Amino acid sequence: MAPSFSRTSHDGVVVGTAESKGKYLVVYFYPKSESPGCTKEACSFRDTWNDLSKQNVVLVGVSGDDDIAQRGFADHYKLPFHLIPDVDGSLARTFGVPFNHGSSARQTIVIGPDGAIKKIFRSVDVTTHAAEIAATTK
Repeated sequence: MAPSFSRTSHDGVVVGTAESKGKYLVVYFYPKSESPGCTKEACSFRDTWNDLSKQNVVLVGVSGDDDIAQRGFADHYKLPFHLIPDVDGSLARTFGVPFNHGSSARQTIVIGPDGAIKKIFRSVDVTTHAAEIAATTK
């Protein structure tokens, strides 16, 4: 089973394991808002959002950025999913994601509708990752 968590996202919505029960919960960790790789990954998720949302996916991006940076990132790129600040790295550590110097490693955890971890991506290619997630949540 996935570790239980509940956090308030940049848009004021509480998201977590209990709130996403019965849906796929995709928690993707990224190092820093507005950086080239993180922007490419987030925009790729944005561009596949219609397909993901039809697949009953709750998508949550997590980084060490604070809430202001998360809101700015979401607004700048019109991101339709939730972003969670994890300034102290506690959520990253809960999922075994390395967190150093204010940044988490780029990794993704896919939690199934039953609350069990379905897949862990410890290595991510930002150019193909959104398609991998769409295939995993079908």
